[in-house]
This record gives sequence, C-alpha cells and structure tokens, in this order.
Amino acid sequence: MRGAARAARGLADQLWPRPPAPGRAPPPPLLLLAVLLGVAGAQYSSDLCSWKGSGLTHEAHRKEVEQVYLRCSSGTVEWMYPTGALIVNLRPNTFVPAKHLTVCIQLIPNSSGANIYLEKTGALQLLVRDGEHSPRHMRCFGLDQGSLFVEASPQQDISRRTTGFQYELVHRHLGSDLLALSAPCRPCSDTEVLLAVCTSDFVVRGSIQDVTHELEQEESAIHLQVSRLYRQKSRVFQLDPKGSGHWRGHIKTLLECGVRPGHGDFLFTGQMHFGEAWLGCAPRFSDFQRMYRDAQEKGLNPCEIGSE
Repeated sequence: MRGAARAARGLADQLWPRPPAPGRAPPPPLLLLAVLLGVAGAQYSSDLCSWKGSGLTHEAHRKEVEQVYLRCSSGTVEWMYPTGALIVNLRPNTFVPAKHLTVCIQLIPNSSGANIYLEKTGALQLLVRDGEHSPRHMRCFGLDQGSLFVEASPQQDISRRTTGFQYELVHRHLGSDLLALSAPCRPCSDTEVLLAVCTSDFVVRGSIQDVTHELEQEESAIHLQVSRLYRQKSRVFQLDPKGSGHWRGHIKTLLECGVRPGHGDFLFTGQMHFGEAWLGCAPRFSDFQRMYRDAQEKGLNPCEIGSE
C-alpha cells in the first residue's frame, strides 16, 4: 500500500515528463504524442473545484494511480467503479499558508468501494474505512499534513459502487471550531467560549425546545427558540411566523454527545459545514455572563459582544 503511494509520485513524473537536461535530445515527438493521447483518453470530468471519474478506464490487471488536482476552498470528488487508486491534491488559490488551513471531508450518501487515507511521502494514515456506518461524520486534518490517497477495495463486482466525498477548507485559527470537530462532546473552557463568540458563524442566546435523533446518521438535531441573535452567516435561524418575536432553527451535533432538552437559556455557537449548522460551544448563559465579565475586568476579551 505504501509502495503504491510512493509509486504514484513517480507516475506523475512519467505522465508529465520533465524538461530534458541541457545537451540532451528532446523525447521523440511520436513518443510524447502517445503519452499525451493516453492522458487525454482518460474518462473523467473536472473543473478547478470538483472531479468526477471512472475506474473503468483502468485495465483490470493494472493497478494505476491517478493524480487529481483541485484548487478551490470546497468541492466534490466522485469516483465511479473504483479500481486502482487516486491521489487528490488540494492546491487552493489562496494567499493563506497551508499550515493555517484545515481540510474537512464528508462522504456522500452510499459511498463505497474504497478506503481513504492521508498520505505524505509514502506514509499512510487511515481516515475512512470502506463500509463505515457513519458516512456523514467529518474527518479533518491540516492541509500541510499531506494529500488524500483513495485506494479501491478488492471487489468481485464494482458495477454498483461509487466512492465520493465533499471537501472544504477552514482557517485553522478557528480554535473552538476545531475543538468541536476533534472532540465534539467535551465542554469548552472559558477561553474557548470567548474565542468562539468572536469567530463562530453563528452566536445566539436561546433555549432547547426539542432534540430529535437520526440513528442511521448517528446525529442529533437540536431545535432552538432564540431570544437574541448576535450573529449568523447563513439563514439558520428565522423569525417565528406566528409573530412571537423569537427566531427558530436547528443545529446538528453527534448522537454520542447525548444532548437532551433542558430548562434555561444557553449561549449557542458553532460553524457551518457542508451547508449545515454544527454546534460548537454552548455554555449556560449565566456562565457565559460570568466568563465575559471576568475577562472584561482583566482586559482579556478578544472581542466585544452584549452579555445581557
């Protein structure tokens, strides 16, 4: 498996020959043309954000590795009839250094047929095992940690298999968001709450009206009644059409967190991922008021927000 990842790097050089060294003759035109025609004949479609291809272009006895380059902050990879392997290289057109960016991936529904690894210099780390039962869970890693190595699983029948996932890039300085992704059920510290207030996609004061569970997806939806809307980047919360003056909406968290309806007001923060609102920090509002006043007295508040 590691050998295949290393071989893939060499394969890229074979498909795109390096310029001849000074004094050496260029490759024969017919040979170069044959290489280019071989590449052009691959059955796939791609823009700079997404890629869609088919493993049927690979001969059954050959374990080919195809290089894919994507240059957007979000997109989709869809590989039908997977055979051989893909290396997905994310090269976003941004001035932000790779060390400050985090990549999150989420499988598309019914994705199957391949394992997905994080690959760097031939070393592989398993991210998603073929056949996992929690397809909507996000897996996140630093952009500077490597590329995605997607290896088809040995199958007798690939006719109904498609491996696919969405990807998106987030700024790594969103510390509270990365906490939610890596340890979604752990309570936030005071510092993490105050940072979340400044950096989250949504910040609201409200109460939990109901919690519904999606057992198959291993997720819970927290239905909120919001009395104060500090910030939202998407229309997650909308005014109650009954004219109560409150906003209503729902946010997601993992089923394993065991969220239940409760009394009292909370401060809810979180981020948008793949078009859905995900819970970040959620202290009781009275606890947030204490944190905010203490930090304000010490001049340590990272930003200003109403705490009443």
